[in-house]
Amino acid sequence: MSSLKRPRRRTARTAAVGALAAAACATVMTGGAGAIVNGSDATERYPFMAVIPISAPEAGLTDGNCGASLIDRQWVLTAAHCVRGEGIEPAGTVRIGSGHRKSGGTVRRIDRTFVHPGYANGDDKAANRNDIALIRLDRPVTERPIEIAGQPGPPGTPTRLLGFGTTVEGEYAFPDRLRQLDARRGAASACAPGYADRTRLCTISTVPRAMACHGDSGGPQIRRDRHGRWQLIGVTSGPGTPNVPCTQGPGLYTSAPAYTHWIAHTMRTNSPDSPS
Repeated sequence: MSSLKRPRRRTARTAAVGALAAAACATVMTGGAGAIVNGSDATERYPFMAVIPISAPEAGLTDGNCGASLIDRQWVLTAAHCVRGEGIEPAGTVRIGSGHRKSGGTVRRIDRTFVHPGYANGDDKAANRNDIALIRLDRPVTERPIEIAGQPGPPGTPTRLLGFGTTVEGEYAFPDRLRQLDARRGAASACAPGYADRTRLCTISTVPRAMACHGDSGGPQIRRDRHGRWQLIGVTSGPGTPNVPCTQGPGLYTSAPAYTHWIAHTMRTNSPDSPS
């Protein structure tokens, strides 16, 4: 993606920087997203929600973050551009299970990161591809992981976006408390041509002028299963339309269900207990 800039454009790098969700961290969502603009304070506890402290000094960001989701006691899932972005400097820790950005929950060190081998950072005219990465924590946590859904659901499926991204579009104004936004799956045609596909979910806010933005990158898009339990369907990646403010276009989310085989294989072959 393009080089890091102050939050005047939404690029996956800026989202990471502001985030950098950035939905629902390194080049702000290139399409990128931040704490959800025009969202609301979280209405319940999300033990699987994780936040990754990040800085991007060249972009003027010294206290940013990306989101992530706990999918195993020792693994979190995030966006690739949150851990492999030009100018991005992860602090080396992850906070899990807290409703506050800088306190509570469980803090673990980042042991190793695994970026999808097909990851390609987009630019102002293209979306990120294979924007997904795994982080292995140095020790397991006691918080309950979220299950990855078997399918993301058809267009129109109600979803929810979570994040600590900016609450003010165009600024690095990260909230202390976790924010949420109700949304729905959109048809691929609701995003710009070539943006959404089987691996990238077009997402529409159900609230006017609201969407994930800088700092929300890597965070979860979730939906309820038939028993009312939250399942993970998306990873905040960037905007679904180029060159528009976060709140004036759809969001683009990497489909977690589309990468279950890569996720399972990576975790299995890189488990701390697996033979070296």
